[in-house]
Amino acid sequence: MRWLVGWSSAAATPDRRRGPTRSTANGSRTAAGSADAYGDSYNARRDSHDPHRPYDHPHDAYSSRDSYNSGGASRDPYNSGNAYTSHDPRDSYGPYGHAPHTAHIPDGSAGVLQPVGAQVLWSGPDPLWAVGDWRPDEIRVVEAQPGNRLAVLGCCGASDDELRLGLVAARGGAFRHLTAWPGSYTAVACVGRRITIAADLAGARPVFHAPWAGGTAYATAALPLADLIEAELDFGHLAALLACPDAAEALGEGTPYRGVRRVPPGHALIVRDGGSREVASYESSASLVVGAPPVDPEAAVAGVRDALVDAVRARLTAPRHAAEHDFDVRDPGPVPGMGPADRQRARGGPAPGVGSDLSGGPASGTLALLAAGLPGTPGTVFGSGAASAGERLLAVTYNDLTLSSAANPAGTAADPHGTAGADSHLAELERAHTIAENPRLRHVVVTGSEETLPYADLENGPLTDEPGPSLVTAERHRHRLSAGSADHFLGSGARQVIDAHPARLADLLLDRRRRHLVRPVAALARAEGQSGGQVAGRSLLVPVTIYRAARRLARTPYRDGVVETAAQLRDSSFTAAAFAPYPEGGESAVDASVAALTWCRPGPAARWLTGEALAEVSLRLEAAAQARPSVERPGERRARAALARAATDHRVFEQAAEIRNQRLHAPFFDNQVVRAARELPEALRVRPGARASILRAALAGAGVHELPPGWGAPTHATQHAALRAGVRLAAEQLLELFRAPLLAEAGLVEARVVRQAIQRVARGEQLPVEGIADLVSMELWLGRLLARRGTCWTGSAAPRHRAAAAGVHPDARYERILPPTGG
Repeated sequence: MRWLVGWSSAAATPDRRRGPTRSTANGSRTAAGSADAYGDSYNARRDSHDPHRPYDHPHDAYSSRDSYNSGGASRDPYNSGNAYTSHDPRDSYGPYGHAPHTAHIPDGSAGVLQPVGAQVLWSGPDPLWAVGDWRPDEIRVVEAQPGNRLAVLGCCGASDDELRLGLVAARGGAFRHLTAWPGSYTAVACVGRRITIAADLAGARPVFHAPWAGGTAYATAALPLADLIEAELDFGHLAALLACPDAAEALGEGTPYRGVRRVPPGHALIVRDGGSREVASYESSASLVVGAPPVDPEAAVAGVRDALVDAVRARLTAPRHAAEHDFDVRDPGPVPGMGPADRQRARGGPAPGVGSDLSGGPASGTLALLAAGLPGTPGTVFGSGAASAGERLLAVTYNDLTLSSAANPAGTAADPHGTAGADSHLAELERAHTIAENPRLRHVVVTGSEETLPYADLENGPLTDEPGPSLVTAERHRHRLSAGSADHFLGSGARQVIDAHPARLADLLLDRRRRHLVRPVAALARAEGQSGGQVAGRSLLVPVTIYRAARRLARTPYRDGVVETAAQLRDSSFTAAAFAPYPEGGESAVDASVAALTWCRPGPAARWLTGEALAEVSLRLEAAAQARPSVERPGERRARAALARAATDHRVFEQAAEIRNQRLHAPFFDNQVVRAARELPEALRVRPGARASILRAALAGAGVHELPPGWGAPTHATQHAALRAGVRLAAEQLLELFRAPLLAEAGLVEARVVRQAIQRVARGEQLPVEGIADLVSMELWLGRLLARRGTCWTGSAAPRHRAAAAGVHPDARYERILPPTGG
């Protein structure tokens, strides 16, 4: 795992200038595989919210523009004579930052404090560290003039000159330029004593901050800050993650750790002189009063194409990486039961060079064809591995052998995805084989059986920064990614970035464009008529059902819609229907679309939470609705929240399925791709098959015209069937996990209710299997967090206690936040 951490304190002063200070130890560069900052237990295992209307309590001490007493007059950060910004000629600049590596902590005592396994990027009163196994080309530090520095970590397609121009623009306040380069990265601009660190538009590269030592500490991970301030768990946030994972009103700017805040996507954290802290947006929002000029659909699709090509090219033009064993052709000798290829995989890691997923879907297929088709950028390293020619891109397809008619051994209709999942999976494999006929692709098929189903090997997973549903599927994805490349493309995020959220139908009604509802409604009616087991004639009612739901959402004010959801959580009939059939599990697309036509709604795990937990979440919803009424359109707001949730889950997935020496790239989450997709007209996005047609046009613009039949067919059934099969196979293990769960000790669930839900899902009853995954992943994350030893910090001044030291004891429960009272 890799992250940045730094701080800025109002009382910090350079050595020899003012008062006693204590400095950090030298932050020398660490090699890959150095001590991990997540503690010994993590090493032993294997190295949301609303982005635009964040939840804010009137008494919240961490709101934007939160100022602290600096203890003196403010100083001009651009004054070259300022003691804080003067350039010391002895502070030499090297490839990994400035030396000597000293940073000052304003508590007047002696000692040292630094992150475990860190390398310093710059020192002074506002130090910055990079922690983890960063590659040398992933860390770039440029300096426009003494005191003005920019650090860019990750994959960035900008040149050094462009970085310096961005730093000059950021000095004048135009820090949006720091987010406009191709790639996925985190940029930290230090202009005098003003620090600006921007979160991305999607939320895959978040920024966290917390008050510390009279100033502000910030990082790209929440756990290091929680260790720094010795934060306890925020059970209200954990309850909101289970009850309303897609509701930004319930999550706000919070994190699982009390006192650690999240910078919303599309915003930047600005810290001035160590004291004043501001969270500002760098994206302009469209006005609802003045109508924007119509967008040309062809120009918008061309923008998405150019952004995707630039995103892929940024990865391909970066230095290629390979381990030493990739060039060592010597076989160490026979091992019983292992062939030469098995021995090579056992002592090695991912294949050298660049590769891609090739599942047969349009997202991964687009990335694989773009990466293979760009001229002069071969995917593999010359002279290494099986592709010694160095011209072919490694494409990995996962074949789940369990997705067949055996997925429903009883042969009943209890699992409607037993056959449908197998059929769609076979169609996906056929499309992947057709795409892999491209001569610049080297196709590898990875097979998996019952040992790679979800919920496999739950005991040996790593500790992630936050909980996420991918914790239950980590071993499944790790098995697939182990056959991938050192830099591996993923199609994650394409659906949330390009496709239209069902709530956008209400936006069309607000614009009086009813005719654009004809195509999506007709497609839903055809899908309803073709699905088996449906009531005869129900498809005839689909247009009326969808139109009524869209019109109701368009006419419902934001505050009323959120308060209605809060009242639903407190209703006794909601928990009474804990084991009622779950129509959104895949019975029909119409039911899912109607359920999504709301301002916010409960998640699949909400029905199994305790009444106390649901009441706390409802209070959060009501407080957010009353404190910050929204003027956004419902479709736009729901789409942004869904994208933020998907990006957060992808970040957890990267940490949970991490393989040594491998980097996972999801270009659809890049800033420029998200910006280009937001320019797509709503009428174009709501059309059936919009994502497939847009990606087809992007490939055509790049010279790829021949695509397999069925391009863009939906693939939800395979994931749903795998989750159900995993619960059925691991039922005993899950029941033992919830024999005395930490979630029950925290008051969020009742163990008896969860065990009953697991038993019913294992028997094939139609219950929300995604809710089981949310509960299991949360329980696993709590157990790994509390079982770890050590903290993310080292030195004599390191915190005595780690984060969540009090565990889930009731005394550690946070103070309830009540909605503001009128008057």
